[in-house]
Amino acid sequence: MKKYDIGIDLGGTKVLCAVVEKDKINNDCKRKILYEVKKKTKKEKGNKKVLAKLFEVLEELFEISNLKKEDIDSIGVAVAGQIDRKDGIVINACNLDLRNFEIKKILEEKYSIKTNVFNDVEAAALGELILGAGKNHRDILCVFIGTGIGSSMIINRKIYKGASGSAGEIGHIIVDLNGRNCSCGGVGCLEAYASRSAIESRIQGAIKKGRKSIITELTDGQNISTKYIKQALDAHDEVTIQYVNEAIEYLSGGLASAINFFNPELIILGGGLIQGIDEIYLKTIRLAKAKALKVASEKTEFKKAELGDYSGVIGATLLEEYSNVF
Repeated sequence: MKKYDIGIDLGGTKVLCAVVEKDKINNDCKRKILYEVKKKTKKEKGNKKVLAKLFEVLEELFEISNLKKEDIDSIGVAVAGQIDRKDGIVINACNLDLRNFEIKKILEEKYSIKTNVFNDVEAAALGELILGAGKNHRDILCVFIGTGIGSSMIINRKIYKGASGSAGEIGHIIVDLNGRNCSCGGVGCLEAYASRSAIESRIQGAIKKGRKSIITELTDGQNISTKYIKQALDAHDEVTIQYVNEAIEYLSGGLASAINFFNPELIILGGGLIQGIDEIYLKTIRLAKAKALKVASEKTEFKKAELGDYSGVIGATLLEEYSNVF
């Protein structure tokens, strides 16, 4: 077995690609990131443009690492969307406008390296299960809050897929029957109320209506990243505080519902908003526990994703060795 894998985390705003060294010490799985390339994907939409961006980051990764294709054991790709795992096809990724994207076939034909394709949060959940916050737990809900809201359920240390392979999508539980449109095509989904994109949209709407916000000084108002949301919170910006608190109320309600329904022993929270703003993480936990049934919430522990931004990349490189988890 070769010592290196490539992990790719393909999301709505960035693609992170890394060479990962694999090892085992005393039968414990180890992964170490040696080289990485990170690019924005904000403008890349559709199969052709996303594929061109993937080729760009992979070629750059091979260049900086001085590794050859023959040195790589496998490529693991984690994509934010619905995946046909068997054939490695992205059926639908709304944040990237991907439809029936045969990424496994394309990458294997170009690089002659075995490729595995999975949902990004499933891959991140696998990373956290084997190497991160979930190492010593059995029943886990992983929720990653960033551009959207992705989640995955782990039952008895196996990722629960459901009848169609789409189980665990807490981001698309309905929180308002007559509510906002969601990128999935539905109405009133949690993602439309508690994601970074939802906060961004609410702040933009308030500014257009004439409300004053420091956000207009920090950005052009078109791309309000987590960094700028945090800066605005630190500056006690009223508009930002209002809509961040609104998102926390919805997110904590969604998590309380998950505690009542699934009753996991552990909820792992990750993603840009959680990793970047401690206030959101801590307040969400406190409110979720308060809103959930007392008996259920007493047994549920919360942890922040230990692998951080690398949960998806590292998890993607575990897909080959730990396929039995799916």
